[in-house]
Amino acid sequence: MRAIKEKGTEIKDDKDLICDLCKRSDNSPKKYGEKITLEKHNLTVHYFCLLVSSGVFQRGEEDEGILGFLVDDIKKEIRRSSRLKCTHCKKNGASVGCYIKSCRQVVHFPCGIEQEFIFQFTDSFPSYCKKHAPTQTCASSPSLPLSCSVCLEPIEPILSFNVLKCPACHGSWFHRDCVQQNAYSAAMFFFKCTLCNNKDQFQQEMLRMGIYIPERDASWELEENAFGELLQVYQHCDAAKCRFSGGRTQSSQSGLFEIILCKFCGSSGTHRKCSNLRLYDTDWSCADCKAAVEGKKSVPLPNYATSPLAKRQERKRLLQSISDLHSSLITKRQCVSATSHEILMDLAYQISQQQSTEVLVGDDDYEVQEAALRVLRQSDFNPRYTLSVKFSKDKLNSKVRNQHLFLKRLIQNLQMSEIFEGPEGAKNLVLNSKALRDDLYFEVGSLLALSLVHGGPPVGFFSPALYHSLFHYPTNYRPALEDLGDTALAHKIRRIAGANTMKELKYAMHSASQYLEAAGCWRNISKLSEKNMLVEDVLNFYLIIRVQMPLQRFREGLRTLGLFERVQMCAESFYSVFCGPVERLTAESVMELFTAQFSEEKEQQAKENTTLSFWKQYLHECEDGRCAASLEDVLTFATATDVVPSIGFNPALSLSFLNSPDPSCAFPQSNCDTNHLILPILASYEIFKKHLDYTVCQFSVMQAT
Repeated sequence: MRAIKEKGTEIKDDKDLICDLCKRSDNSPKKYGEKITLEKHNLTVHYFCLLVSSGVFQRGEEDEGILGFLVDDIKKEIRRSSRLKCTHCKKNGASVGCYIKSCRQVVHFPCGIEQEFIFQFTDSFPSYCKKHAPTQTCASSPSLPLSCSVCLEPIEPILSFNVLKCPACHGSWFHRDCVQQNAYSAAMFFFKCTLCNNKDQFQQEMLRMGIYIPERDASWELEENAFGELLQVYQHCDAAKCRFSGGRTQSSQSGLFEIILCKFCGSSGTHRKCSNLRLYDTDWSCADCKAAVEGKKSVPLPNYATSPLAKRQERKRLLQSISDLHSSLITKRQCVSATSHEILMDLAYQISQQQSTEVLVGDDDYEVQEAALRVLRQSDFNPRYTLSVKFSKDKLNSKVRNQHLFLKRLIQNLQMSEIFEGPEGAKNLVLNSKALRDDLYFEVGSLLALSLVHGGPPVGFFSPALYHSLFHYPTNYRPALEDLGDTALAHKIRRIAGANTMKELKYAMHSASQYLEAAGCWRNISKLSEKNMLVEDVLNFYLIIRVQMPLQRFREGLRTLGLFERVQMCAESFYSVFCGPVERLTAESVMELFTAQFSEEKEQQAKENTTLSFWKQYLHECEDGRCAASLEDVLTFATATDVVPSIGFNPALSLSFLNSPDPSCAFPQSNCDTNHLILPILASYEIFKKHLDYTVCQFSVMQAT
């Protein structure tokens, strides 16, 4: 308890004294506030009992009475409450009344807690009985939580007195006792949502829902020397054989027997001599970090993983931990202003250009997904290795083209996977027991993450409902009938939603009774207006609650290479990447992709500017359909792909100019490995268009064969 004085009178704590307001001797600062005694006035109160009492107010200064509550006012409140009988325990001394004037509920503060009163520790400190207490609602329809965001124990996903949620992200739910404990510890300066880190909106909502937030620094900041161990440096040689005569815990200030710490974890060390380091070496990594970050050692499986599925799941979990470790080591931008392109580029720094994983693909489109899953299931697969794709009948053997083509076909195949349903470009997860047993949800999520970070096209086929279930964006999104697609369930629910009379509604409900019973939504309807709530409950069940386990495994798969966490922090930036339609190419967008490289001579620059104007005109005619080639054909000629990757092009697209002595042989050229296009300088636009059409179309035919 803080040391407080009232003009010479000591205020102290005593466990045996009874609070004059609630008549209890409990000494629990977190639950009832500090128990404060004024010996001079023979007065003892719990701080919270005093704050929420209906007939007393702070009329003094901070150092008068008890934190501004004057002694005479407190005694007057004790006399007033002594005449009031508690509606819970039926004893006199009830000092807390419901703030609603017409309500007659009066209780002792501890009785109010037992009766689920809401006490707002702000403004005039109003109190509300259970009937009139403020409540929370799901303005959007979030993916329901499986555990409390503080204690991580299971939580009943129903908002109530004991279950609260964050108003900002809607995805973080808490037990009341857990969030109160968190608030008491973190206090005003550090109390925020454990998931989205929102502070202002979160604190206002918690105060409204009766959570007490102390106006002080966090408890860990108040402990003397609380972080003293951080000043200690690890000093121990962990080499297999220590060669220093002074022992493993001794280190010289320099030289071969100075202890060098692991540059990654800092919790392992070695004498230079013991690990054969040179005298000037300062960088060293321990065996565990080296295996995790560089991927030079396969990850051992524990003995209990005996079944093939268990082994695959355990290996994926361990591989993910490797990815998470490396992801935490790379430099990350703040997501406040980061675009999806910037974030994916940041994640792509994990990809090793020196090590590769070979992917062998047959000619049929359906074999692409099989090849990808085959690679993913290999025991030594590492998501940070470059993909080296080879098609069985490919004659060109172009590394860049093959990777672009493989990732494009992979996204197309995944959209048609058995774990999705719904119209093209707006897919939802579907519950499939076989896919769940085979862990296909994890694998598809992992393949999508791999594709995006390795330079694949936008996903473009998530429905808004699926994206919201994964990333809680858009925040105000509510599942709609359109999200069900063209299914038997959708037709039956539409008949319920479209019913204009009670007779039509009952007939539609009877027709859909099998689905309603499975969703726990079969009930008696007495008013036509109740159909809207019924439809909303059905949509929530089939689109969110029913697929919780698939969603959880799908999320885990998307965590590959650290993608899920980055998308979650910048969900708005990635919305267009995951949800269709994919942006169509235009002449302007293609022009913006290329950076022209001009020569230094002014005379030559004039010719190049003319050629650049031919190029712009050609792109506009391609867009209008007045050329033999399309914009997609032109982009494929320059980059080996007809879609702009989500990560963008690396290196950036560029174009230069070719001044040939024989215009009849001056045709455009491209280098897909460097994303470079060379345009011929020709006398007229007609010749330029003819040469470009011929070259691009020939290239397209050659690619198709």
